[in-house]
Amino acid sequence: QVQLVESGGGLVQAGGSLRLSCAASGRTFSYYVMGWFRQAPGKEREIVAARNWSGSSTYYADSVKGRFTISRDNAKNTVFLQMNSLKPEDTAVYYCAARPGSSTKWSDWGQGTQVTVSL
Repeated sequence: QVQLVESGGGLVQAGGSLRLSCAASGRTFSYYVMGWFRQAPGKEREIVAARNWSGSSTYYADSVKGRFTISRDNAKNTVFLQMNSLKPEDTAVYYCAARPGSSTKWSDWGQGTQVTVSL
């Protein structure tokens, strides 16, 4: 099991930037696929981005391609989500998640951090 704690959310104007961080502890972080999800009010949780341990495989939702970047520092057991050119529709609770590289199930979740983008 991996314990995940997000930080970095907040209120930002449209066009601005935020960087979310997710600190992991527990099992070997390096071999986990790390992802960021978000859930807006009244909507289902959706995946935003994911990255394997080496960075050789990354995924971005179409809605954030070119604006968001997922990165990770395996030495510091931390994964980041750099969010640029934020839009009001990016407003959501953002969750960090982890799954073993051999699994398709996201097994560990953080508590979430609120991101609010105003006009």
